[in-house]
Amino acid sequence: MTEMVFLLDLVVILAAAVVVVAFLRHLRVPSIAGFIVAGMAIGPNALGFVRDLHQVEILAELGVVLLLFGIGLELSLSRVRRLWRPIAAGGALQVGATILVVTGLSLLFGRDIRSGLLLGFIIAVSSTAIVLKGLSTRGELETPHGRLALGILIFQDLCVVPMVLIIPVLGDTTSAGASVLIPLLKAAAVITGVLVASRLLVPRFLEEIARTRKRDLFVLSVFLICLGTAWVVSSVGVSLALGAFLAGLVVSGSRYREQAISDLVPLRDVLASVFFVSVGMLLDLRNVIDNPLPILGLFAAIVFGKFIIIFLTASSMRLPSRVGVMTAASLSQVGEFSFVLLLAASGTGLLEEPLRSNLTVAIILSMLATPFGLAMGPRLAGGLGKLSPLTRLLQVRTTEEMHDAEPLRDHVIIAGYGLTGRNLARSLTSNGTRYIIVDINTENVRDAAQRGEPACFGDVTSAEVLEHLGTAEARELVIAINDPDATARATRAARLAAPNLRITVRTAYDADVKRMEEAGATHVVAAEAAAADAIIDRVLRNIDDSPEDQSGPSCS
Repeated sequence: MTEMVFLLDLVVILAAAVVVVAFLRHLRVPSIAGFIVAGMAIGPNALGFVRDLHQVEILAELGVVLLLFGIGLELSLSRVRRLWRPIAAGGALQVGATILVVTGLSLLFGRDIRSGLLLGFIIAVSSTAIVLKGLSTRGELETPHGRLALGILIFQDLCVVPMVLIIPVLGDTTSAGASVLIPLLKAAAVITGVLVASRLLVPRFLEEIARTRKRDLFVLSVFLICLGTAWVVSSVGVSLALGAFLAGLVVSGSRYREQAISDLVPLRDVLASVFFVSVGMLLDLRNVIDNPLPILGLFAAIVFGKFIIIFLTASSMRLPSRVGVMTAASLSQVGEFSFVLLLAASGTGLLEEPLRSNLTVAIILSMLATPFGLAMGPRLAGGLGKLSPLTRLLQVRTTEEMHDAEPLRDHVIIAGYGLTGRNLARSLTSNGTRYIIVDINTENVRDAAQRGEPACFGDVTSAEVLEHLGTAEARELVIAINDPDATARATRAARLAAPNLRITVRTAYDADVKRMEEAGATHVVAAEAAAADAIIDRVLRNIDDSPEDQSGPSCS
């Protein structure tokens, strides 16, 4: 009978999740927030369809294990190396500053430093799932702000594991300084042992399994590595989540990483959704109704506080204001791993009611606001490239300085000094055509200046910057930047400044061509279509150049 009750609860959870998420999808509400809302509706504090949370929490914990295993699996070493600067500098500054600010504010409001640190941990992390999905949908993952956001998110995900380890220590009020180090040293020893053993054994093990060509056996083996490593690590007093994360890192280093991801994702997503539903069940709607002002106050403090911290983080890295604003707009929420930290803190007494419930609701609201933040980012960032105090700090030449030094006429404007911009500048030099380069990436501008190129710092979406670039007297404007929204805004601004100007635009996807033409582009080159044409041309050339096969079958 107990099994039937458990099965009924699981059916109710999945049904509620499907209905609520499908309904909220039309309102562009993220799935994670939908799962939490579903849990609020069916939990014991609302409709009461599910009353016994113990069995649900068991499945939820398994969901957390698979969630962290998936994060470790997706963090390939090559990806980490490519983003080492935003990870090391941006991530460390953002997480460290957020924890310090939140802890300081907690002390000012009379809270214990341990409680303040826990709040700092929770608020420091953003939603990897929501942000990456939003940036990917908008085609902004490879933009400057997309790369910075991804680097910070990776650092935050890496920080979740030590945070989970530290929380039980924070909850132990009798811990002395030396005893606090004991679990951390033990964890470090276990991590080192597991990584060394796994690097030696796991690749060979997976190699032998792969040779059997049995997909079901491979799937079982991946789950054995995940759950087995988690159990080994937890048996010495370290969390299950840490073991799962380590197992994911180990498998990600093998050549079977992609297959493991494809086999794991469906079950991981199902169990992770159960976890988020269980988080929603913990909410007491009566507290929400009774405390609207504290909840909204927490929400506003979290969103605006994180926005300022992330913007200052980008500015300290000498990144353009546009990059800082758009990164801050995308990362101002609190993410799904905050619920993992809240679960780890249950029973420690570090967060009392109603603060815990109010904080949970504020986190959900911040997640719900993320799509709106992503949409508002470009508008907030518009025109920031013309701020002269910032450009002096960045030690780059501005468009105004370039215009004052040498007035421009009958030239080509190259917006973006990536691969396309460099190759175009080289060709124009050979052709004897005058040109000027403008970019909001200060590293690109300094690199171009060192090559002797006429390069300046500026946001090409700004009408004032376009005026200083001599748009009205230019021969052509070429926009080759990795930000589709900024490309469209720049095209519209240039068309208003110079109605007869030829504007050539490069986009990543064929789907953006119509949008750019409507913005005023004379000619649009889609990298996706160009790559397809190049592949077709190459295949046809290979076919034409290959000798005829005389041994093929003949028809009589």
